[in-house]
Amino acid sequence: MKGCFLFFCLLFVGSVVSAQDSNFYIFLCLGQSNMEGNARFEAQDTVVDKRFQVLEAVDCSDLGRIKGSWYPAVPPLCRCRTGLTPADYFGRTMVAHLPEKVRVGVINVAVGGCKIELFDKDKYASYIETAPSWMKNMVKQYDDDPYGRLVEMAKLAQQNGVIRGILLHQGESNTGDSLWPAKVKVVYERLLSDLGLSAKSVPLLAGELVGADQQGKCASMNSIIARLPQTVPTAHVISSAGCEAGPDHLHFDAAGYRELGTRYGNEMLSLMGIHL
Repeated sequence: MKGCFLFFCLLFVGSVVSAQDSNFYIFLCLGQSNMEGNARFEAQDTVVDKRFQVLEAVDCSDLGRIKGSWYPAVPPLCRCRTGLTPADYFGRTMVAHLPEKVRVGVINVAVGGCKIELFDKDKYASYIETAPSWMKNMVKQYDDDPYGRLVEMAKLAQQNGVIRGILLHQGESNTGDSLWPAKVKVVYERLLSDLGLSAKSVPLLAGELVGADQQGKCASMNSIIARLPQTVPTAHVISSAGCEAGPDHLHFDAAGYRELGTRYGNEMLSLMGIHL
């Protein structure tokens, strides 16, 4: 009897392992409105290689998407009515330069206007209490716990593939906060712990905000973002220099997102030993 039980346990474990594809590279994306995607996507952005996919983090009936299911990575990649995001051209860049057998998947959980504290498991509840109503409405789509939703979707994704990196674009709402690198470290290390990941195999890529060359209203924060690798050794900062801004000088325009996303992709490829 015990032998039969052991046999079926091993059979079950084997079936779970076989469902995981080591050639399915998954990346977690989080942040505020620039990671959500503020610019409208255009016709050229709706053509995507089938090897690039998105795991839907919310139900989007208008798009025919269900939370927790994989779809071709046609924008929007965050919530149902968001725009073009760095994740779009990150994924396109990755599949364009990785072997044909490799697929790329992204999970994007972002909330416009939020501070990094929204993704801190120990602080998000008190942060939401004082958040404006428009932000609370966005947070509700993640059942009032964006971090929890990201982890939930990431664990689901781990049944299909392997998490290879974390993409962050956040900081506008923390402009001038010298403790931001330490706060990001808390979120990053908690993600690694909750998902059983190693920092050495899951680097953190953090993008600069709209730069001074584009009259970025929060460009001063880039000097703080630049210090992130001093606090998180496996962090890498993605330059926004030359990435075009939208009229508000807080967000990138579509061309800016394409360029910034491509830079995220080039950096990740470089870390994988693929130098363009």
